[in-house]
Amino acid sequence: MDKTASGWLNGFIGVAIFAGSLPATRAAVLDLDPVFLTCARASIAALLGGALLLGLRQHWPTRAELPSLAVVAFGVVVGFPLFTALALQHVSSAHSIVFVGLLPLCTAVFGVIRGGERPRPAFWLFSLLGSAFVVGYAAWGGIEASLTGDLLMLAAIVVCGLGYAEGARLSRDLGGWQVICWALVLALPVMLPAAIFSMPASFAQVRAPAWFGLAYVSLFSMLIGFVFWYRGLVQGGIAAVGQLQLLQPFFGLALAALLLHETVSSAMLLVTLGAVVCVSGAKKFAT
Repeated sequence: MDKTASGWLNGFIGVAIFAGSLPATRAAVLDLDPVFLTCARASIAALLGGALLLGLRQHWPTRAELPSLAVVAFGVVVGFPLFTALALQHVSSAHSIVFVGLLPLCTAVFGVIRGGERPRPAFWLFSLLGSAFVVGYAAWGGIEASLTGDLLMLAAIVVCGLGYAEGARLSRDLGGWQVICWALVLALPVMLPAAIFSMPASFAQVRAPAWFGLAYVSLFSMLIGFVFWYRGLVQGGIAAVGQLQLLQPFFGLALAALLLHETVSSAMLLVTLGAVVCVSGAKKFAT
């Protein structure tokens, strides 16, 4: 298999893994505090990532790379997991997955900012249309009832897009999977004490689905998915492989319906499809 094909395959595997993140988080926050969940998943993944770095004798990041690693840690280790965990206390995972349709667009916007690119006017047209789909859906469904959840999901998408773009840029020099591992290790001195501090007094009431959710987001969403994702970005190209994120909402909606028995309405499907079309158009005219 050539390098480009391998990049697409790795990127596809990464997106498929990420698609299970929101349903798994939804299952976990039913019995676990969102702050504890965020800190615990990052700490578990950091310990595994640190062991991987040591076992494979990876070189330490340079001082110049530390600020970028801090941005990645803020975006994908702390920000996105925390904001989505908090949001999923107010909205269903099926509802939240609609917002994920904007993630490729947000990543592209930060890629433009960080890379100094000059997209064509059509890019911004598709950007506005995609945002209109999401805001229109929230308003149509009763924005007051889910305003907190919707705002938290928007914040999650913004910081995740920043973390993806910064991580993809950094992976060219530091290495694909090494970026997420070092970002996790960098966040560990904060996340581990926070996990211990926010730990519930008893786990007796925590049911099996919550434990499975914690295990999934710790092992797959926080570490293994990024190993495939950043490797795919490096092998196949950030702009090209990044478009695979457009499949994530569809995977996520299917998992929400299959595993959590949540209702996926026709409106959810339509707005997700609309967001995906707009993001696809925006990416087409990004350069």
